[in-house]
Amino acid sequence: MDKKTPEKKGENCIITDGVIFGNNVVLNHNCIIEAGVTIGDNTYIDSNTIIRSGVTIGKDSFIGSNCIIGEYSMDFCINRRSREHSLIIGEKALIRSGSIIYTDSEIGDGFQTGHQVTIREKTWIGSHVSVGTLSDIQDNCSIGNYVRLHSNVFAGQFSKIDDFVWIFPRVILTNDPTPPSEHFIGIHACPFSVIAAGAVIMPGIEIGQDALVAAGAIVTKEVNPYAVVAGNPARIVSDVRNIKSRVDGTPVYPWREHFKKYMPWEESDFISWYHSLSIECKKKFGIEELI
Repeated sequence: MDKKTPEKKGENCIITDGVIFGNNVVLNHNCIIEAGVTIGDNTYIDSNTIIRSGVTIGKDSFIGSNCIIGEYSMDFCINRRSREHSLIIGEKALIRSGSIIYTDSEIGDGFQTGHQVTIREKTWIGSHVSVGTLSDIQDNCSIGNYVRLHSNVFAGQFSKIDDFVWIFPRVILTNDPTPPSEHFIGIHACPFSVIAAGAVIMPGIEIGQDALVAAGAIVTKEVNPYAVVAGNPARIVSDVRNIKSRVDGTPVYPWREHFKKYMPWEESDFISWYHSLSIECKKKFGIEELI
């Protein structure tokens, strides 16, 4: 991958020296590609998008119109001098129009956004993650693999979201126990947990493995694994394993045993997939009864 020009280029594009294009890269109109950018094979970049210095985009990706990829950190805003920063985005990304992703971050393969998503600097995101329209991920966050954030999710600084977590629309993950202050404590959502629409998680709270936070809950205390919490302040109301489908009365939780779409066990089942993992991989999920 050593080409100096894209396969196709629209009108009024600006390409700085030192850009590396893969094969079959397409730029639409008015794109700006700065020095030190690497763009993988079969990538499409729509009109009016800016790719700043230090960005690497994996092959087979789609970047929508009016995006800024590799947005400046505060140091540039203060002294107007670009420092050594990088942003790595894996293969098969789908970044929809209006999204802004800051530099100094790393994002795995299969990443998707809705429209007008903001992801701040020093954020690590795993593979096969989806971030919905108008969501705002602040800096220094960690998001695992196969995480799905729906629209209008706010993740405060230092949020830690483990693998296979679902966060539904308008959830707020807070981080300041005594606002306003400079002593931030991020939340921690453990593997397979679910946070339903409109919930607010207070600073430093841990949501346990396979736990379910009900819609609109205000969570002020740690949530145990498999617990269902609801209300303001949220209290334990059930165990997820007691919840039945309103359609046919069958169990629906833990959801990993009943839901396959988008998951790595889509072609088989969770138990078979889980038992194919190494002991170390199993331990990080915290499902002690299955290890």
